[in-house]
Amino acid sequence: MQRPPELFERPGVSGFLHLPADPSPRAGPRAPVAGLVLLHGAGGNCQNPLMVAVAQAFAADGCAVLRCDLPFRQERPHGPPPGVAKAAQKDREGIRLAAQALREITADQPLYIAGHSYGGRQATMLAAEDASVADALLLLSYPLHAPGKPEAVRTQHFPALNTPALFVHGTRDSFGSIVEMEAALALIPARHQLMAVDGGRHGLPPALAPTVAEWFRTFLKSDH
Repeated sequence: MQRPPELFERPGVSGFLHLPADPSPRAGPRAPVAGLVLLHGAGGNCQNPLMVAVAQAFAADGCAVLRCDLPFRQERPHGPPPGVAKAAQKDREGIRLAAQALREITADQPLYIAGHSYGGRQATMLAAEDASVADALLLLSYPLHAPGKPEAVRTQHFPALNTPALFVHGTRDSFGSIVEMEAALALIPARHQLMAVDGGRHGLPPALAPTVAEWFRTFLKSDH
């Protein structure tokens, strides 16, 4: 039984906390088996239908999910990120703060970071800077390059990424083809995997969320 999300506010962190689903209406609170920080893309916020669906799917699997707004979205309700290095660094610091806040809830359980597009890119950059921030990453529609600009790939930090990462990418994503993604991911020294969504565009359908949760669960188990 799904539990309604709770408003979550901490210094530098703003969003909603999804606690694990109750096994039955009469059961007591279910301890989370892991924590997941969930981040939106450049054009959205944490209320995006895909974000909500992914949070619900992982909560059903026993995770505590912190679905939060990145700092740029906390400062302005609409529009893309400023596009400057200082602002992106602030977004990564916001991800770090969210991970720290969630660790207080999940204690010694594994902690993962998931992000769609821009949120995922910033998560990979943070993990490349500090591998201790998360035990694994889930990247939905990684923005390999801007549409129509395949020469400007966003992979400079990939050789420093030592955190296991699962990439979920649509075969019709204008931010990078499957072939381009395969070539780019070869730069990552950590264990990684690419799951292709047939016909998927950059905005993945919310209905895919349970499948994504299953793929990620399988990916994590394959390391054992």
